[in-house]
Amino acid sequence: MNSPRSGTSALASSAGLALLLDVAVVMAFVVTGRGSHAEGLTVPGIAETAWPLLAALAVAWLITMAWHDPSGLRDPGLRIVFITVGVGVGIRALIGQGAPVSFIIVTALCLSAGLLGWRGVAYALRRRREERAG
Repeated sequence: MNSPRSGTSALASSAGLALLLDVAVVMAFVVTGRGSHAEGLTVPGIAETAWPLLAALAVAWLITMAWHDPSGLRDPGLRIVFITVGVGVGIRALIGQGAPVSFIIVTALCLSAGLLGWRGVAYALRRRREERAG
C-alpha cells in the first residue's frame, strides 16, 4: 500500500518531469529559431532569447498551479500555452527584442505543438494503461 509520502514523492517527480519537458520545449524552440535565423548558438545569445519565454513559462506554472496535474491537456496545458506565449511576447516587446506578428504566430504554433504534444502522448499512454488494467 502506498503511504502518503510515496504519493507526494510521485507527484513531485511527475511535476518535475513535466516542468523539465516544458523547459525543453521552450529551449528547443529558441535554439531552432536562433539557428534558422543565423543568430548564433552562443550561450549568452540563447539565454537572451530564452529568458522572456522561460519567465513566462514560470508565471504560467504558478498561475495554473500545474504541479497538481502537470500532464493535463486542457488544464493546465492549454492555459500554459496561452500564458507562456502572451506573457513571453509581452516581455520581448517591453525589453525591445521585438514581437512582429509573424513571430507571435510561429511562437504560438511551435509552443502549442510542443507543450501540448508531450501532454497528448502522456494522455494516450495513460488511457492505454487504464484500458489494459480493466
